[in-house]
Amino acid sequence: MENYDTKISIKSWAEEDRPREKLLAQGRRVLSDAELVAILIGSGSANESAVDLSKRILNHFSADLNLLGKGSVNDLCQFKGIGEAKAITIIAAMELGRRRKETEHKEADKIGGSKDVFNLLHRYFNDLNHEEFWILLLNRANKVLSRQLISKGGQAGTIADPKIIFQIALENHASSIILAHNHPSGNLKPSQADLDLTRKLCAAGKLLDITVPDHLIFTDKRYFSFADEGLM
Repeated sequence: MENYDTKISIKSWAEEDRPREKLLAQGRRVLSDAELVAILIGSGSANESAVDLSKRILNHFSADLNLLGKGSVNDLCQFKGIGEAKAITIIAAMELGRRRKETEHKEADKIGGSKDVFNLLHRYFNDLNHEEFWILLLNRANKVLSRQLISKGGQAGTIADPKIIFQIALENHASSIILAHNHPSGNLKPSQADLDLTRKLCAAGKLLDITVPDHLIFTDKRYFSFADEGLM
């Protein structure tokens, strides 16, 4: 019978197991990004350890965890040694990290300017590879009544139907609405379609006595405010 009290040198462990031992012995903060990913995937392939596989994955994403967080199951399954289950594990871990970051900031319940809108909505646009159009519904005191996803589109655009937008605003007794959508390309400059839609919604809002004080375009870390730029 094997003697379980025998001490085994860490060097004799399989390489993919060493990050776990390192975490237990020294704590999670001493591990590299590759070692943390290696713990998630558990094992590599016959010709490559989990650590080396993780290094290759991170190198593909330019060692940028934000880029890794945008990766799809299909993207990750392109790597030999990564099947669907391992890809889903990585994506789930990245999503948990994103959600944890969100909870570190208390949401403002009153909108005083574009920065408040950005702080409230940027989480919904992070890591998206497609466009989405959202609205914030406010009461007369500029307190947020709710936020609503209006539409999802492709990488080039999405459709925002004024009838749907103002139907939601009326149902929620909103005094004003703030428009928001993202540009997956990272370009913050409003398109002509963005400008036309904003003017159209502002005009429709005046007829219903529902103001449209701002329209924000989001990228992952920045935003463009129509109001701040004098375009409302």
